[in-house]
Amino acid sequence: MQHWNALPVSSIEVTLVDALLQIRGCLGEDAFFVTLESALHLGLLDGPSRGELRARITESARWMVDFARNDAESGLESLLRIRLHRLGLRLRTQVEIPGVGRVDFVLGDRLILEVDGRAGHDGPDGRHRDRLRDAVAAGHGFHTLRFDYELVIDDWPLVEQAILVTIRRGAHLDPWAEQLRSA
Repeated sequence: MQHWNALPVSSIEVTLVDALLQIRGCLGEDAFFVTLESALHLGLLDGPSRGELRARITESARWMVDFARNDAESGLESLLRIRLHRLGLRLRTQVEIPGVGRVDFVLGDRLILEVDGRAGHDGPDGRHRDRLRDAVAAGHGFHTLRFDYELVIDDWPLVEQAILVTIRRGAHLDPWAEQLRSA
């Protein structure tokens, strides 16, 4: 199947906006959003170009341009965030936790979500560092769910189920914080 947009015949270069629109048309919303956030993170898409993209994309897809951030450090982070957003879940991104460091996401008061590509997480040292961070976070009352590339890409229903069941159990909420909010 071939997808294309009518570009000027004299055009030798395809702009990033044109490429992003092609990606959405050919590969779908997830691929578009991941690529958009990557371009923002790398500083390749400036304000005027983002405005052009927003103006040229279909009205039903503009929310993705507005929702995109520049702090996603991997495509896995972007993919997890947009998929959870579609489920109505709001995440805090790139959260600094004392003693733990920066984590990918925090959902609610105390559920850490980490998505690990291979870089920095492979091998005994990387795995040990991750387990140490998880243990320190647990000592501060956090619960951590950690997903790798294969789970996010190849077994999303399992990832989604794990997150939703954890939320249903209330593991994302701090009971003390709830009491303070009620007072």
